[in-house]
Amino acid sequence: MDERVSAPEFDATTGLPDWRYLLGAIEATFVADSFGPAATLVEQIAAAADAANHHPDVDLRYPGRVHVVLMTHAVDGLTTADVELARTISSLAATAGLRAAPVGSRLEVAIDALDIDAVRPFWKAVLGYEDFPPPTPDGQVEVLVDPRRIGPAFWFQQMDEPRPQRNRIHVDVTVPHDEADARIAAAIAAGGHLVSDARARAFWILADPEGNEACVCTWQDRP
Repeated sequence: MDERVSAPEFDATTGLPDWRYLLGAIEATFVADSFGPAATLVEQIAAAADAANHHPDVDLRYPGRVHVVLMTHAVDGLTTADVELARTISSLAATAGLRAAPVGSRLEVAIDALDIDAVRPFWKAVLGYEDFPPPTPDGQVEVLVDPRRIGPAFWFQQMDEPRPQRNRIHVDVTVPHDEADARIAAAIAAGGHLVSDARARAFWILADPEGNEACVCTWQDRP
């Protein structure tokens, strides 16, 4: 039986420097000098995944970039099966001569609403998204996701009172924990400012010069 692996447990794992934990999954990016070797790596990953009966999301982009996301969908989180397949994939990439590259970030869009049940159906319809997880018996749904698993998730945050003079839609940018400080510094250098770091390192609230907010998030300092 595959065991769950928490973010701190994965961070303490040795031998997987290519991988970073983001939003309940681990991700890695490998780069080749041309498209062919990258496509070959995708074929090798597919064969390894079939052998393990555990299948990642794999994205192949020109000129030779392979991005891999590993997560155990049956438990909606990370397990030992993901960790073992990650080791296999890193070995395949190294043997093929591909280089590890920065993972990047994951984007979510947060919408603040007074009546979430009234607002959410509009966004579900206009985006063509689906509920995740499926509705509970009381009908509670907190997140909408792209059925193709390409676009960012949308989630809804309860407001207690109207807030007309402050933005009510913001983006959550989840980054590898060891890249957060550089990302925040770059945003501030580009004209933004820090609104709050009260919940760091779970998230920092930043704003652009006109006050539109975004959060930079990591797995750290979360329950």
